[in-house]
Amino acid sequence: MEERLNALAEEIQNVVIDTQASFEAFRLRFVSKKGAIGQLFEEFKQLSGEEKKKVGKELNELKKAAEQKFRELQESLEGKGTSQDTDIDLTLPPVSNAIGNLHPLNLTRYRIIEIFERLGFNVSDGPEIEDDWHNFSALNFPENHPAREMQDTFFIEKPASAEAMAGKNADMLLRTHTSNVQIRLMQRQKPPIRSIMPGRVYRNEAISARAHCFFHQVEGLYVDKNVSFADLKQTLYHFAKEMYGKDIKIRFRPSFFPFTEPSAEIDISCLICQGDGCTVCKHSGWVEIAGSGMVHPNVLKNCGIDPEEYTGFAFGMGIERVTQLKYRVNDLRLYSENDVRFLKQFKAEI
Repeated sequence: MEERLNALAEEIQNVVIDTQASFEAFRLRFVSKKGAIGQLFEEFKQLSGEEKKKVGKELNELKKAAEQKFRELQESLEGKGTSQDTDIDLTLPPVSNAIGNLHPLNLTRYRIIEIFERLGFNVSDGPEIEDDWHNFSALNFPENHPAREMQDTFFIEKPASAEAMAGKNADMLLRTHTSNVQIRLMQRQKPPIRSIMPGRVYRNEAISARAHCFFHQVEGLYVDKNVSFADLKQTLYHFAKEMYGKDIKIRFRPSFFPFTEPSAEIDISCLICQGDGCTVCKHSGWVEIAGSGMVHPNVLKNCGIDPEEYTGFAFGMGIERVTQLKYRVNDLRLYSENDVRFLKQFKAEI
């Protein structure tokens, strides 16, 4: 063992370290527990008492010498830099920091909020897991309405409750629209009410370029005395002009929704084809962006508001659809794929 100690001591004394790789090799061979000196300490345990007296001191000195050499080499490399450091071309320009972008849906959402806040609307929020009353019944949906069926709604299984035992509809579900926030708002606040409700909604639909099982909506509600359909039209005309520009064409079409009467859908001239006809507008030159109408008297009654004293209007639009037209995006799936190449194309405008 004495010969091996002398050989290792000489090797440590004469070692040359000029790269990070050679420094790491030195550490593994002489300083680590599994290195050559570590193996000698394992063998030292098996020696007799007399032999331990002969080599014990030399073995400790060898270990101290290796550790001292290791510290000296480490300080030397940190001061001078390794050969790998000297290979860097300092004349090259620096790599600029990449600044992240907001998601296009968030850009559109913030823009929508900005437009309606200037009209005096505030922002309200509510739960995404909702009961039947706030999502359907209070909104004047008949029991057999298609939106209640399993192919449209994600229902949540839960144990039988006291309401179910009493014969009441206690279904829990993922909300199919943000109209549930309108109901909760009217229940806890007396008119005048002027608010928009952005949020995520869920419907059991096949995922395609035009549809998804989850998407985002912004709904609006205005309830006060003497609110008319003319107020609704002017509000949505203003929104469309602010969002898409002064040259955009707008039209209202009669429609039906259980929670509004009368009801109308709002179309704008297709920005993809400039009204000439394409697959997005189904070659009609028009694209629907929102549904709207005067709040149904039954909805006001369900929320404890007297329909003889107050009237109101409501509207709702899909943020994905608004974004699709604003940025000319033809596939809704791109919004949820998190492809950086797609996301970095969008810049904040507000």
